Amino acid sequence: MPDVRPTWAPSLPAALLLLAPFDLLASLAMDIYLPVVPAMPAALGTSPAIVQLTLSLYLLGLGLGQVVFGPVSDRIGRRPVLLGGAAVFAIASAGLALSASAPVFVAFRLLQSLGAAAALVATFATVRDVYADRPESVAIYGLLGSMLACVPALAPILGAVLAGALGWRALFWLLALAALPPLVHASRRWHETRPRTAGARSVLPILRNGDFWTYTSAFGAAMGTFFVFFSTAPRVLIGGAGYSGLRFGLAFSTVALVMLATARVARRLVGHWGVEGSVRRGMALLLAGAAALALASATGAPSFARFVMPAWILAAGIALTVSVSANGALAAFGDRAGSAVALYFCGQSLIVSILGTAAVVCLDGDTALPLAAYAAAMATCVLAALRLRRGRS
Repeated sequence: MPDVRPTWAPSLPAALLLLAPFDLLASLAMDIYLPVVPAMPAALGTSPAIVQLTLSLYLLGLGLGQVVFGPVSDRIGRRPVLLGGAAVFAIASAGLALSASAPVFVAFRLLQSLGAAAALVATFATVRDVYADRPESVAIYGLLGSMLACVPALAPILGAVLAGALGWRALFWLLALAALPPLVHASRRWHETRPRTAGARSVLPILRNGDFWTYTSAFGAAMGTFFVFFSTAPRVLIGGAGYSGLRFGLAFSTVALVMLATARVARRLVGHWGVEGSVRRGMALLLAGAAALALASATGAPSFARFVMPAWILAAGIALTVSVSANGALAAFGDRAGSAVALYFCGQSLIVSILGTAAVVCLDGDTALPLAAYAAAMATCVLAALRLRRGRS
């Protein structure tokens, strides 16, 4: 068991109050922005491709930033990385609100993602430090996943209403202000949890571990499916089906609510299925959702029934997978949790940002084709990797 500093002693509800806001803010920074994506080229005097870059760059910075901040948190501790990252996130969000040109906006978007990366890696390394060998581990991942699912359920609606009333800059002012209360709270209550045995350790054992890459790929399959969904959904529903920003937000929220409901159920099912069994079922749901989406899209123009409802099946697979994939990937690396968490998130971010963006750009992003193709291809690869791992064991 990791040699954890004894000063971390909040109850589970108090711990979630400390941990959850930083996880939620990282997602909120992506999802609240979606309803205004079609209007941003005109607002910044740039092209749709540059606006798409602000989505992909955020995910890329989120992943690559953690490669830097994970080992740093193993060396100097979780607390300073957490507090520094949250402060950078708040400052960058204010910079985005004040941006008047595309280059400045893109630069602050990257800085915002780096701040979120530092806060995320410190948060999940803390979870690994404290809860790895305790029965709360599955529950806390499930609870964080459930709370995280509330963000895509509500953020697009909030973004549409707020942008409609106050303009797109208000979205980033909200992010800047929302980061301040958890930052102050953490500065008072977040005690260091870095094991005394942690420090500068080689990452080669992580990189050579087949289970790590299999479950990281599963996480990338799930989160990449969600990335392709929210990258294409505004174009399909607002551009193709004629939805308003608010109607889009309400439709989008139903997918996130399915994720929320599935995450709650998953906590009870993991004990029966185990990590591998849960991931297998998650990938099967991605395949089923991709097939349903392709079949529905072939029958007519985009609509709620032909695009959103098949995405509910994908959402169930996403939620089931992300509830357990971290346990599978990080199980063997308690002595270097910061580095392992960083590589885990970096690996999935690279999968999402590179393969997910390629699906959106190379296929017709105004249709469901990128979503169906990505989900089916990645789920097939993960299932093959699981079969290969089982054959070797």
